[in-house]
Amino acid sequence: MPIDFYYTPGSPPCRSVLLTAKALGLELNLKTLDLHHGEHMKPEFIKINPQHCVPTLVDGDLALWESRAIIVYLAQAYGKDDSLFPKDPKKQALVNQRLQFDVSTLYPAFADQYYPWIFAGVPKSDDKEKKIHDALAFLEIFLGSSAWAAGDSVTVADIALVASISTIEAVGVDVSKYANISKWFEKCKSTLVGYQELNQKGIDGFKIMVANLTKK
Repeated sequence: MPIDFYYTPGSPPCRSVLLTAKALGLELNLKTLDLHHGEHMKPEFIKINPQHCVPTLVDGDLALWESRAIIVYLAQAYGKDDSLFPKDPKKQALVNQRLQFDVSTLYPAFADQYYPWIFAGVPKSDDKEKKIHDALAFLEIFLGSSAWAAGDSVTVADIALVASISTIEAVGVDVSKYANISKWFEKCKSTLVGYQELNQKGIDGFKIMVANLTKK
C-alpha cells in the first residue's frame, strides 16, 4: 500500500519528513494541502487528522502527525539499519533530546517571532529575537562536542534541525557567527540526500512567500 503524505512544500516540518523518506529510499504518495485556501479544514482531512495540521502521514491503518514523530517512525519502520535512529538506549536518548530541543526551544523561538510578522504584520521584537539567538547558542554548544547533532553520524536529529536552521537563515537571522553551526550546516547541504531538491527548493519558495507577504 502507498504511504500517503499530506504536506505543504514550504513548511520546515514537512521538509524534514521528505528528507527522511529520501534518506530511506522511500517513495511517498504526496498530497499537497493549500493551507491558505483551507484545504486542511475539509471534513475528509479532519477525519484523518482531527488537529488538521501538516505534516500528516498515513501508512495503512496508521495516521500520524507531528513531524518528529513521523521521522522516527519512518526510520524505525523502514530503515535498513538503525543509523538514522539508533537502537542503543544512550545514543537514542541523545537523538530524542535533540529532537525535543528542536520542537520545544529552537523552532518555537523562530515561529513566535517570525510567523506573526510574516502572516499578520506584527512588528518583530528584540526580546523574541534574543530567544532565537539563545537557542542557537545552545545548538552551537551541542555541535562543539560531536560532528553531527547527536553523535558522529547523521541521524533524524540532523534532518529535523537543518529544516529549522535553514528556515531561520532564510528570514535573515545571521547564523554565520556560530562557527559550529555553520560548519555543520554546510555539511548537511553536501551530505544529506536530496537536500537541494527537497529542502533548498522549499526554502526558495518560502523566501518568495515571505517577500510577497511582508513587502510594504
